[in-house]
Amino acid sequence: MAAEVYPVINSDLLNSAMSFDNYMALITELYEQKKTTGDNQSEAMLGYAKINFHRMKRLIKTAQLNDDLKQVLFSNQTKMIWLVLTEGWCGDAAQNIPVFNAISKAFPNIELKLILRDENLEVMDQFLTNGGRSIPKLIALNLETLETIGTWGPRPATAQKMVNDFKTIPNGDYSAFVKDVQLWYAKDKTNEVQNEIKVLLKEWN
Repeated sequence: MAAEVYPVINSDLLNSAMSFDNYMALITELYEQKKTTGDNQSEAMLGYAKINFHRMKRLIKTAQLNDDLKQVLFSNQTKMIWLVLTEGWCGDAAQNIPVFNAISKAFPNIELKLILRDENLEVMDQFLTNGGRSIPKLIALNLETLETIGTWGPRPATAQKMVNDFKTIPNGDYSAFVKDVQLWYAKDKTNEVQNEIKVLLKEWN
């Protein structure tokens, strides 16, 4: 998309956004209280939150940036804020946000900030995916102007195709489908999201 400044994304919002460490502290506290983010505290939602909490903890330790992505990162001169809409129960967020964190830790020109979707629907509704409030949604902003450079999300293309196909022709129950998507993530080992970010960074620079 062309660079554009969205009034809902301003310095007040960014100052109140969470760092990755603060986000992890929040979902850890909620996990210990057997809660999750948002108003839906159903047994199913809490189950998703528990599984995804452990996924994030594992990926924080295991996610490794590939050499091609590192090369693009260190050739990029654009200082950015990556604002990510997320929730603690979201499986796609758990799989991809640790990669964003690894990128921001390795590359000081990228500052990662996170906000909860359901507390920031005015932001979410500016960045819908096929009309839906799908997360995670990464919004890359120019650090100085807060112009939107580009977006990514809510999931890598292969996983998105799995979702689209299931919505078109549901095959089996939803819980089995969710497991299939998570198995794909496990086999992919973050490679596809890294490759997609690598391509986008070349465009954003």
